Amino acid sequence: MKLLGNSSRGINPMQKRLLYRCCALPIALYGFQLWFYNKALISYHMKILNKMQRRAAIWILGAFKTSPLEGMKALAGIIPIRSHLHKIAKRSQIRSFKLPDNHILKNLLNDSPPQSKLPNSHNIGSLTTHQKALTKGHLIDISIKLL
Repeated sequence: MKLLGNSSRGINPMQKRLLYRCCALPIALYGFQLWFYNKALISYHMKILNKMQRRAAIWILGAFKTSPLEGMKALAGIIPIRSHLHKIAKRSQIRSFKLPDNHILKNLLNDSPPQSKLPNSHNIGSLTTHQKALTKGHLIDISIKLL
């Protein structure tokens, strides 16, 4: 990305911002649901993503490395990475709510106990309250929001 522009020539800051938002962020946040859920330890991941966002803001604006991050993000038009992750997590949950009733994920998220005693009828409703408290993940967060 550094080849595409610097502070004196190359693509303009709006194009740099668009490139960051459309290419770099989706690649960096691919599979975020595996580690970004309720009660997860995310400090390591957030530290790496904040470094990436800082470097992107410096590249977009052509600013000095010692410039304050919050001001650069505001000038570059970049929202904080934690807010962006919350936004796409909410969108993912909304997508889960809109699934058809016969979808396999909708059956998994069903909170009622299974009707049949088939060996492969698994859903969140078949877990005990203790198992639900111990289980972590994106699907558990969605099932809690469904209630």
